[in-house]
Amino acid sequence: MLSDIEIAEKAKLQDIRDVARRLRLTEDDLHLYGKYKAKISLPKDAKRTAKLVLVTAINPTASGEGKTTVSIGLADGIARLGKSACLALREPSLGPVFGMKGGAAGGGYAQVVPMTDINLHFTGDMHAITAANNLLCALVDNHIFRGNALEIDTDNVYFHRCMDMNERALINVTVGQDGKGVERKDHFDITAASEIMAVLCLATDIADLKRRLGNIIVGLNKSGDFVLAKDIPGAVGSMAVLLKEAMMPNLVQTLEGTPAIIHGGPFANIAHGCNSVQATYAAMSLADYAITEAGFGADLGAEKFLDTKCRVAGIEPDCVVIVATVKALKLHGGAKKETLSQEDLSALEKGIPHLLKHIENIKNVYKKPVLVAMNRFVTDTKAETSLVIEKVKEAGSTAVFTDVFLRGGEGGEDLAKAVMAACEIPSKMEYAYDLNDGIVKKIEDVVQKIYGGDGVDFSPEAQEKIKQFETKGYGNLPVIIAKTQYSLSDNADLIGRPTGFRVFVRDVMVKGGAGFIVAIAGKIMLMPGLGAHPAAEKIDLTDDGQIVGLF
Repeated sequence: MLSDIEIAEKAKLQDIRDVARRLRLTEDDLHLYGKYKAKISLPKDAKRTAKLVLVTAINPTASGEGKTTVSIGLADGIARLGKSACLALREPSLGPVFGMKGGAAGGGYAQVVPMTDINLHFTGDMHAITAANNLLCALVDNHIFRGNALEIDTDNVYFHRCMDMNERALINVTVGQDGKGVERKDHFDITAASEIMAVLCLATDIADLKRRLGNIIVGLNKSGDFVLAKDIPGAVGSMAVLLKEAMMPNLVQTLEGTPAIIHGGPFANIAHGCNSVQATYAAMSLADYAITEAGFGADLGAEKFLDTKCRVAGIEPDCVVIVATVKALKLHGGAKKETLSQEDLSALEKGIPHLLKHIENIKNVYKKPVLVAMNRFVTDTKAETSLVIEKVKEAGSTAVFTDVFLRGGEGGEDLAKAVMAACEIPSKMEYAYDLNDGIVKKIEDVVQKIYGGDGVDFSPEAQEKIKQFETKGYGNLPVIIAKTQYSLSDNADLIGRPTGFRVFVRDVMVKGGAGFIVAIAGKIMLMPGLGAHPAAEKIDLTDDGQIVGLF
C-alpha cells in the first residue's frame, strides 16, 4: 500500500471555493491561502443547527487507534449517504511532526488535504499564537527592566515563553543575563500548552478574545496579588492584532472533497485538547452533521470537551463515538506488541473492560448516546471481533467495525448509518461535576467518576494554591487535569481498567484568561524533548521541491 504522503500527493484536490459552496459559503466569505486552503468568515446570521458528533477514543497504545482517521472516514461516509457533513479538527503541532508522534491529518484513504501544508506551517496560526505569547513575555520583562511600576515579583512570574517545537534545552533557562535586563529563571512551554492557545480556542468572538487575553495572570506582585496581562500597558491590543487572522477557522477538504475546518491545537494531556469554539460553531452552522474530535483518551479530551468546552460554548454532542482496535484492547489486556497479530482471546477479554469503562462514562455520567468504532486490521479474527461486539452490546452500546483507512468513506458507511440513527435519540447532557463546588471536590469527582479512582491526594503546595485561588475568586472555574494519556490513572503503567488507585496532584495553576484551573498529576512535560531518532531525521526536500519522509 502507498504511504500516507504518497496517497495525499496523488490526490486530485478540488478548488477550495468549490468545497466552500458545499457549505453554502461564497467567495466573499473566504480569505484564500492559495487554491486549496482558506480562512472563513462565518455569516453573522448563522444558526448552529447541525447534529454534533464527538469522536474520542480509548487510552492510546503503541498500536495506534486512529481517532482522526475515523473522524474523517465518518464524515466522508455521511456525505456518501447524501447528507452534508463538515469536520472540525485540531491543527497539528510541529513538535510531534518532527518528533515521534507524527501529524494529525488522518491516514490511508481517510485524510485531510493538502496534508503536507496542514502538518507544517498551514496558515500560520501556530506562529501567530507563539508570537502573541512571546510578545506578552517581552512586554513583562521590559516593564520590569523599565522600573517595574507594577512591582512584579520576579521570583513569581507565571507566564512563560513558548515555541512550537520539542526542545529539551529550553525547559529551564535564565533570562536577562549579563545586564541585558533583570536576570531571573524562566522556562519554555510548547505552543500547544500555551495559555494563548487555550484562549484562542475558547474565545467566542473578538471581544471575548480580548477579555480573555486581558485576564491572563502574568504573576504576583510583591504584595502577593495577581498581576494581569491587562495591567501591562498595550499588551491586550497588541496581542489581539497578532491573533486577528489566527482567530478565523481554516477550511480544507478530505480526499473525497468533504469540507474540513481545522483550527487550534491544544494537547489533551497538558491542556484542554479540543479544536476552537469558532471551528465547532462554523461546522454546526454550515452542514447537517458536524463531526469533531477531542485528543487522546475519553478520560482526557472527551472529559474536557464535555465538562469545559461545552459549558463555554453552550453546546452538547448528539452522539459520542469511542474509537478502539482489537490490537489496542489486547495491549490493555497485557499482550506483548510482537504477538498482536496472533489471536489472543484471553488478552482481549482482559482488555475489553478498559473500553467498557469509557462507554459507561459517556452513557451513565454524561447521559449521551455512545457508539464504538473499531478500526479493523486484517489480523483481526472472527472470534475476536465477535467477542468485542458481544461485550459492547452487553454494555448497552454498539460496536461497528470500519475500514476507513483502506476504503475511505465507503469503509465508514456502516458507522455513518449507526451515528445518524444515534443522533436521533433524545438526550440531555449532564456533567461530571458542579461548577459551584470547590476545586478539590471537582477534581475528586473527575477522578472517581471518570477515571474510576478511589480519591485524590494533594501536595502541601497544591493545597495552599487551591486556597489562594478560591480566596481570589477563581473557585468556580472548570478543572483541567494534566496527566498521562496512557492510563485511566496518573500512572502510565496502570493499563486496562485499574482499580484501587489514588491520583496525586503535585501542583495546580490558574489560567485566568482561558478560564480554568489546571491540576498537574504525575510527570507531565510542558516542553517535550526529542527522542534518540526523531522523525526529523527522515524528512527531506528533493531538488525538484518534493517533500519526502513525512509519514
